[in-house]
Amino acid sequence: MLSIIIPSYNEEKNIENTANVVSGIMEDNKIDYELVFVNDGSKDRTWEIISRLADERDNITGVNFSRNFGKESAIFAGLKEASGDACVLMDCDLQHPPQVIVEMYKIWKNNDNIDIVEGRKSSRGKENPIYKCFSLLFYKIIKSASGLDMKAASDFKLLDRKVVNNLNKMPERLTFFRAMSSWVGFNKEVVNFEVAERHEGESKWSTKSLIKYAINSISSFTSAPLHIVTVIGFIMFLCSIVLGIQTLWKFTHGSSEGFTTVILLILFTASLIMISLGIIGYYLSKIYEEIKCRPRYIISERKKSGNLK
Repeated sequence: MLSIIIPSYNEEKNIENTANVVSGIMEDNKIDYELVFVNDGSKDRTWEIISRLADERDNITGVNFSRNFGKESAIFAGLKEASGDACVLMDCDLQHPPQVIVEMYKIWKNNDNIDIVEGRKSSRGKENPIYKCFSLLFYKIIKSASGLDMKAASDFKLLDRKVVNNLNKMPERLTFFRAMSSWVGFNKEVVNFEVAERHEGESKWSTKSLIKYAINSISSFTSAPLHIVTVIGFIMFLCSIVLGIQTLWKFTHGSSEGFTTVILLILFTASLIMISLGIIGYYLSKIYEEIKCRPRYIISERKKSGNLK
């Protein structure tokens, strides 16, 4: 059976249409499936619609969070609840074309040695140029820090049950699914797809939330920013040697006024120290969050169709 996991946040306009479209494609291709909708603390009628669909139809599971815990938590909740031999992650707005799921499924079904079928974006669709530049910078940082090339990667992918089981075993609270699903390894096949236009509603990602997501993702998957602190310290050490030699030379050849230079050096050094302390403090805060061992999410309610296996 194929489990299709669909994180949902304020998607009341998309839930029913997505269920209809995906179910129709699966049934047309005679694929045994279940839909797992994870309501990430929506403020609209998203859960009400999911609950109704689970009551009315076969093969639909609904999971309702007690509050908004974020997409990463919704993904891992879906992986935990799914019972299929393979799982597909996709967005509720149908920007991940559901027709591609059939291609992913056939690759996985017909190749015993393929454990992950990853959807790669052929293009990023209509996107703000500034956002696109920041996205490329983000993936460049991840690649240089971890060696994982995720420039065209997405959350849209099929995972074999053994991959899902290994992801479910990973205990960290601060998760980055896109990188973690690459880190676990296993044999992989790539399917290219075009990002479709959003069917209804608007993106729930604001600029602030995207920046926060990027910072959390980098800090949860790499310690590169901490190494930057060391590099800055080494550069400042070299600069101090050069300036020290320059000062001694000026002193031996007649002193000159240098009050402005001293002030600028103090301000520059203090700024670097504060930035370095900020980076270290950020990592300490993430360590603090991890050692509290609070759950990634809290489920307030579940709805499951009676005919699910």
